[in-house]
Amino acid sequence: MTTLEQLDPNRIPAHIAIIMDGNGRWAKARGLNRSLGHQAGVETVKIITEAASNLGVKYLTLYTFSTENWNRPTAEVAALMSLILTAMEEELFMKNNVRLRTIGDLKRLPEEVQTAIRKLEQHTAGNTGTTLVIALSYSSKWEITEAVRNIAARVANGETATGDIDEDTLNAEMSTAFMPDPDLLIRTGGEKRLSNYLLWQCAYSELYFCDTYWPDFNQEAFCQAILDYQKRERRFGKTSEQIVATQSEQ
Repeated sequence: MTTLEQLDPNRIPAHIAIIMDGNGRWAKARGLNRSLGHQAGVETVKIITEAASNLGVKYLTLYTFSTENWNRPTAEVAALMSLILTAMEEELFMKNNVRLRTIGDLKRLPEEVQTAIRKLEQHTAGNTGTTLVIALSYSSKWEITEAVRNIAARVANGETATGDIDEDTLNAEMSTAFMPDPDLLIRTGGEKRLSNYLLWQCAYSELYFCDTYWPDFNQEAFCQAILDYQKRERRFGKTSEQIVATQSEQ
Protein backbone atom coordinates (compact mmCIF):
# COMPACT_ATOMS: atom_id res chain seq x y z
CA MET A 1 0.00 0.00 0.00
CA THR A 2 1.39 3.39 -0.99
CA THR A 3 1.58 6.31 1.42
CA LEU A 4 -1.19 8.03 -0.56
CA GLU A 5 -3.44 4.99 -0.09
CA GLN A 6 -2.77 5.00 3.66
CA LEU A 7 -4.12 8.54 4.09
CA ASP A 8 -7.52 9.03 5.70
CA PRO A 9 -9.36 11.30 3.23
CA ASN A 10 -11.53 12.58 6.09
CA ARG A 11 -8.51 13.86 8.04
CA ILE A 12 -6.64 15.86 5.42
CA PRO A 13 -5.33 19.11 7.00
CA ALA A 14 -7.42 22.07 5.89
CA HIS A 15 -4.38 24.36 5.89
CA ILE A 16 -0.79 23.30 5.29
CA ALA A 17 2.05 25.82 5.53
CA ILE A 18 5.50 25.01 4.14
CA ILE A 19 8.95 26.50 4.64
CA MET A 20 10.60 25.54 1.36
CA ASP A 21 14.21 25.21 2.48
CA GLY A 22 17.28 23.76 0.82
CA ASN A 23 17.28 25.10 -2.75
CA GLY A 24 20.75 26.62 -2.44
CA ARG A 25 22.26 23.61 -0.68
CA TRP A 26 20.68 21.29 -3.26
CA ALA A 27 22.44 23.23 -6.01
CA LYS A 28 25.74 23.45 -4.13
CA ALA A 29 25.79 19.68 -3.59
CA ARG A 30 25.60 19.31 -7.38
CA GLY A 31 28.18 21.98 -8.17
CA LEU A 32 25.50 24.26 -9.58
CA ASN A 33 24.73 27.96 -9.19
CA ARG A 34 22.24 28.70 -6.40
CA SER A 35 19.80 30.16 -8.93
CA LEU A 36 19.45 26.72 -10.52
CA GLY A 37 18.40 25.38 -7.14
CA HIS A 38 15.66 27.98 -6.98
CA GLN A 39 14.56 27.03 -10.51
CA ALA A 40 14.31 23.40 -9.45
CA GLY A 41 12.33 24.55 -6.42
CA VAL A 42 9.73 26.19 -8.68
CA GLU A 43 9.06 22.80 -10.28
CA THR A 44 8.48 21.34 -6.82
CA VAL A 45 5.98 24.10 -6.10
CA LYS A 46 3.97 22.93 -9.11
CA ILE A 47 4.12 19.30 -8.00
CA ILE A 48 3.05 20.01 -4.43
CA THR A 49 0.33 22.44 -5.49
CA GLU A 50 -1.20 19.78 -7.72
CA ALA A 51 -0.87 17.16 -4.97
CA ALA A 52 -2.54 19.47 -2.43
CA SER A 53 -5.33 20.19 -4.90
CA ASN A 54 -5.93 16.49 -5.57
CA LEU A 55 -6.02 15.73 -1.83
CA GLY A 56 -8.51 18.49 -1.10
CA VAL A 57 -6.23 20.73 0.96
CA LYS A 58 -8.14 24.01 1.25
CA TYR A 59 -5.15 26.32 1.88
CA LEU A 60 -1.48 25.83 1.01
CA THR A 61 0.79 28.63 2.23
CA LEU A 62 4.36 28.73 0.91
CA TYR A 63 7.15 30.79 2.46
CA THR A 64 8.59 32.08 -0.79
CA PHE A 65 10.62 35.18 0.09
CA SER A 66 11.14 36.61 3.57
CA THR A 67 11.90 40.19 4.52
CA GLU A 68 15.31 38.90 5.64
CA ASN A 69 15.94 37.56 2.12
CA TRP A 70 16.33 41.15 0.91
CA ASN A 71 19.76 40.98 2.58
CA ARG A 72 20.97 38.29 0.18
CA PRO A 73 23.36 39.13 -2.68
CA THR A 74 21.75 41.49 -5.21
CA ALA A 75 22.17 39.01 -8.08
CA GLU A 76 20.38 36.25 -6.15
CA VAL A 77 17.51 38.57 -5.19
CA ALA A 78 17.13 39.61 -8.83
CA ALA A 79 17.10 35.96 -9.90
CA LEU A 80 14.45 35.16 -7.32
CA MET A 81 12.25 38.02 -8.50
CA SER A 82 12.57 36.76 -12.07
CA LEU A 83 11.63 33.25 -10.94
CA ILE A 84 8.54 34.55 -9.17
CA LEU A 85 7.38 35.98 -12.48
CA THR A 86 8.13 32.67 -14.21
CA ALA A 87 6.16 30.76 -11.59
CA MET A 88 3.04 32.85 -12.19
CA GLU A 89 1.84 30.37 -14.81
CA GLU A 90 -1.88 30.71 -15.37
CA GLU A 91 -2.20 27.10 -16.56
CA LEU A 92 -1.19 25.65 -13.18
CA PHE A 93 -3.93 27.58 -11.42
CA MET A 94 -6.72 27.15 -13.94
CA LYS A 95 -6.06 23.47 -14.65
CA ASN A 96 -6.25 22.66 -10.93
CA ASN A 97 -9.00 25.16 -10.01
CA VAL A 98 -6.49 26.87 -7.68
CA ARG A 99 -6.94 30.40 -6.38
CA LEU A 100 -3.91 32.64 -5.73
CA ARG A 101 -3.57 34.89 -2.69
CA THR A 102 -0.47 36.66 -1.37
CA ILE A 103 0.66 37.92 2.02
CA GLY A 104 3.58 40.18 2.90
CA ASP A 105 4.97 43.66 2.31
CA LEU A 106 4.32 43.56 -1.43
CA LYS A 107 5.19 47.25 -1.84
CA ARG A 108 8.87 46.30 -1.73
CA LEU A 109 8.55 44.02 -4.77
CA PRO A 110 9.42 45.24 -8.28
CA GLU A 111 6.40 46.82 -9.99
CA GLU A 112 6.30 44.16 -12.71
CA VAL A 113 6.07 41.44 -10.06
CA GLN A 114 3.31 43.30 -8.24
CA THR A 115 1.40 43.70 -11.50
CA ALA A 116 1.71 40.02 -12.41
CA ILE A 117 0.50 39.00 -8.96
CA ARG A 118 -2.49 41.34 -9.03
CA LYS A 119 -3.55 40.09 -12.46
CA LEU A 120 -3.33 36.42 -11.47
CA GLU A 121 -5.13 37.02 -8.18
CA GLN A 122 -7.97 38.69 -10.07
CA HIS A 123 -8.07 36.02 -12.78
CA THR A 124 -8.20 33.13 -10.30
CA ALA A 125 -10.57 34.78 -7.82
CA GLY A 126 -13.45 32.60 -8.96
CA ASN A 127 -11.61 29.30 -8.57
CA THR A 128 -13.07 27.12 -5.82
CA GLY A 129 -10.36 24.54 -5.13
CA THR A 130 -7.18 24.95 -3.12
CA THR A 131 -6.13 28.50 -2.28
CA LEU A 132 -2.38 28.83 -2.85
CA VAL A 133 -1.07 31.55 -0.56
CA ILE A 134 2.36 32.91 -1.45
CA ALA A 135 4.26 34.65 1.37
CA LEU A 136 6.39 37.30 -0.35
CA SER A 137 8.54 39.86 1.42
CA TYR A 138 6.93 38.44 4.53
CA SER A 139 8.00 38.02 8.12
CA SER A 140 5.87 37.30 11.14
CA LYS A 141 7.43 40.04 13.25
CA TRP A 142 6.68 42.56 10.48
CA GLU A 143 3.09 41.32 10.29
CA ILE A 144 2.51 41.48 14.05
CA THR A 145 4.09 44.93 14.24
CA GLU A 146 1.78 46.18 11.48
CA ALA A 147 -1.24 44.68 13.24
CA VAL A 148 -0.34 46.34 16.55
CA ARG A 149 0.29 49.66 14.81
CA ASN A 150 -3.16 49.53 13.16
CA ILE A 151 -4.89 48.68 16.44
CA ALA A 152 -2.99 51.44 18.26
CA ALA A 153 -4.14 53.94 15.63
CA ARG A 154 -7.76 52.93 16.18
CA VAL A 155 -7.35 53.32 19.93
CA ALA A 156 -5.80 56.76 19.45
CA ASN A 157 -8.73 57.76 17.25
CA GLY A 158 -11.23 56.55 19.82
CA GLU A 159 -12.50 53.78 17.52
CA THR A 160 -11.42 50.95 19.83
CA ALA A 161 -11.13 50.72 23.60
CA THR A 162 -8.05 49.01 25.00
CA GLY A 163 -10.27 46.77 27.13
CA ASP A 164 -11.93 45.42 24.00
CA ILE A 165 -8.69 44.19 22.44
CA ASP A 166 -8.48 40.40 22.42
CA GLU A 167 -7.14 37.57 20.22
CA ASP A 168 -9.90 38.11 17.68
CA THR A 169 -8.88 41.77 17.37
CA LEU A 170 -5.34 40.80 16.48
CA ASN A 171 -6.47 37.96 14.21
CA ALA A 172 -8.57 40.38 12.21
CA GLU A 173 -5.52 42.60 11.57
CA MET A 174 -3.31 39.79 10.32
CA SER A 175 -2.70 39.41 6.61
CA THR A 176 -3.92 35.83 7.04
CA ALA A 177 -7.35 36.88 8.38
CA PHE A 178 -9.06 35.33 5.33
CA MET A 179 -8.04 31.76 6.21
CA PRO A 180 -7.78 29.43 9.24
CA ASP A 181 -4.49 28.88 11.08
CA PRO A 182 -2.27 26.11 9.69
CA ASP A 183 -3.05 22.60 10.91
CA LEU A 184 0.36 21.41 9.73
CA LEU A 185 3.64 23.24 9.17
CA ILE A 186 6.25 21.43 7.06
CA ARG A 187 9.87 22.50 6.83
CA THR A 188 12.24 20.83 4.38
CA GLY A 189 16.03 21.00 4.29
CA GLY A 190 16.91 19.70 7.75
CA GLU A 191 16.60 22.90 9.78
CA LYS A 192 14.29 22.83 12.81
CA ARG A 193 13.06 26.37 13.38
CA LEU A 194 10.20 28.63 12.26
CA SER A 195 12.41 31.39 10.86
CA ASN A 196 9.97 34.23 11.51
CA TYR A 197 7.15 32.46 9.66
CA LEU A 198 3.51 32.58 10.84
CA LEU A 199 4.55 32.74 14.51
CA TRP A 200 1.11 33.89 15.71
CA GLN A 201 -0.79 31.52 13.44
CA CYS A 202 1.30 28.42 14.23
CA ALA A 203 0.75 28.55 17.99
CA TYR A 204 -1.05 25.19 17.83
CA SER A 205 0.08 23.85 14.45
CA GLU A 206 1.63 20.41 14.19
CA LEU A 207 5.27 20.76 13.12
CA TYR A 208 6.97 18.38 10.70
CA PHE A 209 10.66 18.64 9.82
CA CYS A 210 12.47 16.55 7.22
CA ASP A 211 16.00 16.49 5.82
CA THR A 212 14.90 16.42 2.18
CA TYR A 213 15.90 19.52 0.23
CA TRP A 214 12.93 21.30 -1.32
CA PRO A 215 13.79 20.42 -4.97
CA ASP A 216 13.65 16.72 -4.00
CA PHE A 217 10.42 17.03 -1.99
CA ASN A 218 7.83 15.16 -4.06
CA GLN A 219 4.26 13.91 -3.71
CA GLU A 220 5.40 10.86 -1.73
CA ALA A 221 7.24 13.07 0.78
CA PHE A 222 4.21 15.36 1.01
CA CYS A 223 1.90 12.43 1.70
CA GLN A 224 4.36 11.11 4.30
CA ALA A 225 4.14 14.42 6.17
CA ILE A 226 0.35 14.28 6.11
CA LEU A 227 0.36 10.65 7.26
CA ASP A 228 2.59 11.62 10.19
CA TYR A 229 0.12 14.40 11.01
CA GLN A 230 -2.80 11.97 10.94
CA LYS A 231 -1.09 9.76 13.52
CA ARG A 232 -0.94 12.60 16.05
CA GLU A 233 -3.54 13.57 18.64
CA ARG A 234 -4.33 17.28 18.61
CA ARG A 235 -5.36 18.22 22.15
CA PHE A 236 -5.18 22.04 22.20
CA GLY A 237 -4.45 22.01 25.93
CA LYS A 238 -7.01 19.33 26.78
CA THR A 239 -6.38 15.77 27.98
CA SER A 240 -6.69 12.69 25.78
CA GLU A 241 -9.76 11.66 27.77
CA GLN A 242 -11.46 14.98 27.04
CA ILE A 243 -10.74 14.63 23.33
CA VAL A 244 -12.19 11.11 23.25
CA ALA A 245 -15.29 12.25 25.16
CA THR A 246 -15.84 15.14 22.74
CA GLN A 247 -15.47 12.84 19.73
CA SER A 248 -17.97 10.34 21.16
CA GLU A 249 -20.53 13.11 21.55
CA GLN A 250 -20.29 14.10 17.90
